[in-house]
Amino acid sequence: MPDIYQDGSITTLHRFGSSNLNNLEEEIYQFSKGRPIALVLPVVPQDIKEEALRIILKELRRVRYLRQIVVTLGQTDRKAFRKAKDIFRDFPIDSKLIWNTGARIQKLYRLLENNGISAGADGKGRSTWMAYGYILALGECEIIALHDCDILTYSRELLHRLCYPLTNPVMDYKFCKGYYSRVTDRLHGRVTRLFVFPLIKSLKRLIGQPPFLRYLESFRYPLSGEFSIVADLTRINRVSGDWGLEIGLLAGVYRRSSLNRICQVDLLENYEHRHRPLSADSPTTGMFKMSIDITRTLLRILSNEGIIFPKSFFNSLNCTYIKIAEDTIKKYEDDANINGLFYDRHEEKLAVETFMKALGIGIQDFLDDPLGVPPIPDWNRAISAVPNFFDLLIDAVEKDNQ
Repeated sequence: MPDIYQDGSITTLHRFGSSNLNNLEEEIYQFSKGRPIALVLPVVPQDIKEEALRIILKELRRVRYLRQIVVTLGQTDRKAFRKAKDIFRDFPIDSKLIWNTGARIQKLYRLLENNGISAGADGKGRSTWMAYGYILALGECEIIALHDCDILTYSRELLHRLCYPLTNPVMDYKFCKGYYSRVTDRLHGRVTRLFVFPLIKSLKRLIGQPPFLRYLESFRYPLSGEFSIVADLTRINRVSGDWGLEIGLLAGVYRRSSLNRICQVDLLENYEHRHRPLSADSPTTGMFKMSIDITRTLLRILSNEGIIFPKSFFNSLNCTYIKIAEDTIKKYEDDANINGLFYDRHEEKLAVETFMKALGIGIQDFLDDPLGVPPIPDWNRAISAVPNFFDLLIDAVEKDNQ
């Protein structure tokens, strides 16, 4: 039977079989007349070259309820930007491209820097933050949905289910996080399975049951890149610029919204996207870097929540994590066996060893600099620093899209 449990501190919206997509879309279309929806698509040059983006756009052409699409491009040169413009030139939904590495937007980033507002380095965090600002500047949409552009199994059902909990006035959530299964002929999602959840369990074992950890553990896939959020929350929420982005987002929503207005939804029967390398020998790339950034972010969030870490704590955290992670490997091996999936215990063990190194580096980074690089300031502060920034942003985007 399908999973029916509501065992966390947030609401879980399950997927009980296949949805009637046409009926679901018609409902959202009616709701969106009062609650207009914008979709943010963070794009990097590799996305432009791959088939996943074509699949996504083919499905989006059939969606009726989006007021606008904002494509926010990072790490993109002029050639890639022109290619992206060609892809979206005749798209049936109003679409605008934000060229974050272009001269006009770069000038705006320098303006912010000169007024004490750092938007951080080029990356997904900065790109999405600027997309939120553009949507807020236009003032046309109440709801913002976001999903990645490397989803090979994309269906418009994903977007329907992501938007429905916020557009339906009876449900009236403020934030919805997507989750899904990551299974092909084997189990994927190693950072979530073998690092994030064992780390959360280790922290709970050592410091008890702080509400934030219970909240974080409630999410079936806390690192998913798919969510919807009311626009007003993006105005006051800060954005992390590194791989701690998703954990930082969940922390921001936790601080600024009541738990009964937060939910997660099962999006698809299965989800397949571009896989990142483990990079076991390179702490500056791949899953190795991702887990370092997550460690720093999580420890800083817990410190902000008032958790005090004694000197002996981190030795215990290392030992507890490795024990729980190794137990987790056995559980997933059994899970794979009963489902007839390929399971490479050596590769799983190598992943845990890499994550163990990442945990140590992340802990040391935290101890050396407990505050770290601050998240990007919220939009209220940015506009306070540069009152006419929204007008300048609209003008820059319009000129880039001509």
